Order: sequence, then C-alpha cells, then structure tokens
Amino acid sequence: MTEIAHEPPLQLETTDGVAWVRLCRPEAMNSLDLALKQALRDTLEQVAADAEVRCVVLTGTGRAFCVGQDLKEHLANLTAGEATLGTTVTEHYNPIVEALAGMDKPVVAALNGVAAGAGVSFALACDFRVAVDTASINTAFAGIALSCDSGASWHLPRLVGPARAKELLYFPRSIPAAEALELGLLTKVVPAEAFDDTVRELATMLAHGPTLAYGSIRRAVAYSSTHALPESLAHEGELMSRTGATADHRAAVDAFLAKQKPVFTGR
Repeated sequence: MTEIAHEPPLQLETTDGVAWVRLCRPEAMNSLDLALKQALRDTLEQVAADAEVRCVVLTGTGRAFCVGQDLKEHLANLTAGEATLGTTVTEHYNPIVEALAGMDKPVVAALNGVAAGAGVSFALACDFRVAVDTASINTAFAGIALSCDSGASWHLPRLVGPARAKELLYFPRSIPAAEALELGLLTKVVPAEAFDDTVRELATMLAHGPTLAYGSIRRAVAYSSTHALPESLAHEGELMSRTGATADHRAAVDAFLAKQKPVFTGR
C-alpha cells in the first residue's frame, strides 16, 4: 500500500529579519488540530528566542486565516469520551497567545481570509492586524456553547470596550473587514492585489527598526493596562534604562547629531 504524503501543517520562512509563520491546512480553513497547535506553539517559541528574527508575521494559506479549533477532531475526542478542551487551552492555546503577545519583538497578523474563534484571539494578540478586504471576523465561541479562550476576554475589551466586547462574544456573527476596521479590530484593510505588498512593507519596516525598543513598548502598554499610574511610571523607568543601554539607542543619538538616518541592528 502506498502511503499518502502529508504536507506539514505549518511553514516557517525567515527572510531579512522577518519570520513568516504560515498556517498550512487550507483544506480545513487552517483549523487547529493537534499537530498544527503543537507546531504553532513550538514555532512561535522558537522565533521569539531567535535574536536574528526582528519581526514575526502570522498568516494563513487559502481562503482562511484560521477558524479556530478543528471541530471534527474535537467531535472525535468527545465521542471517545476524551474531554480535551481544558487541557488544550493550557497546553497549546495559552502558550501560543503568550508567545504572540509577549515576545520581545513586533508581531503582525496578516488576515488573508476569515478568522474565527481562537483564530480571532490569535490575531488580537498581535500588534498589527492587516486584512484583505474580503476577510471577516467571527468570535464564534458562544455559537457552539463555549466560553472564550486564547486571550479574547483580555484583548477584545481593550480594543472595543467591555460592553461591545460582550456583544460580540454573546452574539457571534461574521463581521466584514470594513466594519471590523471601524470597530478598531483591524489596523488596515486592503484589496487582494495589494495585500502581500502591504504586509511585506510593514514587516520589513518593523524588522529594520529598534527591535528592543519595540519589545519594551509592547511590555509597557500591556503592563500599564493592569497597573496603577505610579507602578506604570516605575516600570517605564526600568524599560527606559534597558533601552537606553542598547546599541540602537547610541546609534540613533549619533545619527541625530550627525544629521543622518540611523541604522538599527536590533541590539
């Protein structure tokens, strides 16, 4: 019997300081089966630790960005009497979101199509969300009688406010890209023919920037959302000391005095 060769569920390509992380289950709309969840978690932790990677882009293949949990696999587990949602949140989804939101470098979600469930949560954990104009967003969780996961309860209210967040979570629907942009869920919406170039231009600009400064800004914004002003000021001071000691800061000051454009190395 001839074995059928399966494509890997995820592809990683690093070019010019940008790590392109592509979900590769287009036939399943990049839904998250066990293999893809494990690969995504491990790959994000890998690029987070790689000093040569200065920007990460998360995107999908085919007509979807990611539609969340693979429900066929989930149904098989339920039929077998294996309740795995709690364990997969702990073992897969939480580490994925922590890597996306917490790595010391900027992260871009490139929404090539529909995002739903955990796919939406992953996108919200990124710094920027660029979407093709045919994309849509659907929180989806309540539609299958589930609570939300992967940081949706943390990121969504911070983007649209608690009241609107609960509305979007209670009554899931497909939100067109244009409306999602107005709601503040997306950073930019572009036509299909401009999508790849727009994402590449943004990622390249970020990869050539002061990486540790970007990482520190990410930390400062996240910290201040859950701490009082005095604590946030103290944390800013710590991060200012950190970035003030970088080679990029010295290069920027020297370039400013010489009336030149700085060249950042991410160090």
